[in-house]
Amino acid sequence: MIQLDFKKDNNGLLPAIVQDAASGDVLMLAYINQQSWEKTLETGKAHFWSRSRQQLWLKGETSGHVQLIREILIDCDQDTVVFKVEQLGGAACHKGYCSCFFRKVVGNDLKIVGERVFDPATVYGK
Repeated sequence: MIQLDFKKDNNGLLPAIVQDAASGDVLMLAYINQQSWEKTLETGKAHFWSRSRQQLWLKGETSGHVQLIREILIDCDQDTVVFKVEQLGGAACHKGYCSCFFRKVVGNDLKIVGERVFDPATVYGK
């Protein structure tokens, strides 16, 4: 198995940049640990470590918007990965947007530049 350097971070977490394999758009940034890394390689679906819930997280386990791994890139220090994915359901963001980066800085304000794909209240019941 490919070994990543999980020892660089005290929590054993490494950043995972998630990119749409077809468009190249950055969809999100999340974190992986050894367990989520192994599960991603085993299943071909993006798994992360949820820092807020402190548990393994299959992206899309609630929404159905799973990320299928198409390619993985690893940086020179083996402590950051890029997951190039096929995003099922059209949205990576839990707020209903295609990308978590749906806002841009304009002067002193944030301007929404993405289109909402789904209603989070309907999908998550919140």
